[in-house]
Amino acid sequence: MVDSPSSAVGLPGLEAQLDNLRRGEAVRRIWERDHTVWSPDPAEISDRLGWLTVPSVLRRQIPLLEGFAQGVRDDGFKHVVLLGMGGSSLGPEVLRQTFGSAAGFPELIVLDSTFPGAIRSVGESIDPARTLFLVSSKSGTTIEPNTLYAHFQSRVEAAVGKDRAGRHFAAITDQGTPLARMAANSGFRRAFLNPPDIGGRYSVLSYFGLVPAALIGMDLEALLDRADAMADACRIETPLGENPGALLGAFLSAGWVSGQDKMTLQTPADVSAFGLWVEQMLSESLGKEGKGLVPVVGEPERALRYSGADRLHIRLTLDDSDGNSFGETGGGPGDDALRIPLRDTYDLGGEFFRWEFATAVAGGLMGVHPFDQPDVQSAKDQTDRFLESPALAAGDIEASTIDGYLHEASAGDYLAVLVYGEQTPALDRALSGLRAVVSQRRGLPTTVGYGPRYLHSTGQLHKGGANCGIFLVLTCDPVKDVPAPGYEFSFGELNRAQWMGDFQALRTLGRRSAWMDLGTDPCAGVAHLARRVGG
Repeated sequence: MVDSPSSAVGLPGLEAQLDNLRRGEAVRRIWERDHTVWSPDPAEISDRLGWLTVPSVLRRQIPLLEGFAQGVRDDGFKHVVLLGMGGSSLGPEVLRQTFGSAAGFPELIVLDSTFPGAIRSVGESIDPARTLFLVSSKSGTTIEPNTLYAHFQSRVEAAVGKDRAGRHFAAITDQGTPLARMAANSGFRRAFLNPPDIGGRYSVLSYFGLVPAALIGMDLEALLDRADAMADACRIETPLGENPGALLGAFLSAGWVSGQDKMTLQTPADVSAFGLWVEQMLSESLGKEGKGLVPVVGEPERALRYSGADRLHIRLTLDDSDGNSFGETGGGPGDDALRIPLRDTYDLGGEFFRWEFATAVAGGLMGVHPFDQPDVQSAKDQTDRFLESPALAAGDIEASTIDGYLHEASAGDYLAVLVYGEQTPALDRALSGLRAVVSQRRGLPTTVGYGPRYLHSTGQLHKGGANCGIFLVLTCDPVKDVPAPGYEFSFGELNRAQWMGDFQALRTLGRRSAWMDLGTDPCAGVAHLARRVGG
């Protein structure tokens, strides 16, 4: 059974958006893969709608996936390290944090950072001789997984020998990519070739999510059952007011139309990682042409009381007997949230599909192409510039403060904190404290992204969305650099070029941006910044 949010009470403008869907027959046209729902030009639409049916397609591959996972267990692997970015890593990270590994299955580590400290931490926690590395990239040309592969390949070869190293690697990519060719030439254990008509951020229910899920012993049939049930509920046969994906999409677009362009997602602790995936789905899909919804996830609870009129609230609950509804439970901020109950954690299979469908629906209603990412390239171009000419760094980037921007911020603005360092529980707590202070003293919504992960997630929104963001880049000094064999730069140099490239791209677009270096003690640096902002 799939529940649908109730539209009996709710957001002003919601019924108008539902009427727009009815008149445009949007649900029927989406299932018929009609690109004109979004654009008269089929580019990056006609070949990006495979996510609609991929749960049914991949169901036939469950024996293959389970057999692959069993072979990895039989060969004594204790860790699986996924090397990927954006759509290749965020879905698996949700599954890792939510489900963990079943008894007897390897531990999954998702490495989506070029910061030397993060790479060293992973290297120190594994035995290369007993680790399988998943190199995951749709295009097969993404710089982060490619350089990480080069680094760990050298370590595996040193541990087991060149002839046996290939058995410690598997690839997930599209057919015909450089990564697919490398996997064949280097003797990878296996290359999983994904259906090519699925974009990266819509790929969690394809091989990109299901291979890691199988390797940690998840029940693939249960996950896909929930996804299939949600897909069936989102079809044209379901009355529009009961269609869970269409109704959520109408809710999101109605909020945007009414000026509620900050979407606060509250989740139970057990599924808190789901926010990372939603953040990319909404940011990269809808944040363009000066439009977009700003997902606010992982916000400290004490910051919610300072929510403004620009907030749209959605709350996921576990085992909530109230059902899906708009309801007032206490009169505080967020109490008018759309509630989406989950029976258990496997309902995330359905939520992945619901939010994919809802995003597609919202894109049509907002007049936005939800399957491309046109503004991501600018940061990549600037990164290449700094990699090619490192001497530019000293003259082009100067430290700056955020104080003036915060003092002059107005209603409708938000602060994005962009951190280039190793994500740790201690640093997460320090950043949570900073977010709470900014909300309390400045009344601003806040987001946090770790670089370069966010470049493949919220980076599109930062540059292509409305100019209501204030961007604070925080960098950390690596204690020790890490080489990238075969490349003319180290990981420290790559990480530095990435933050500089994004900072320069933001400045070129006239975005309010500041940079602060936290040195080698980032927690202390963030705490000092919080005291200054709160003073």
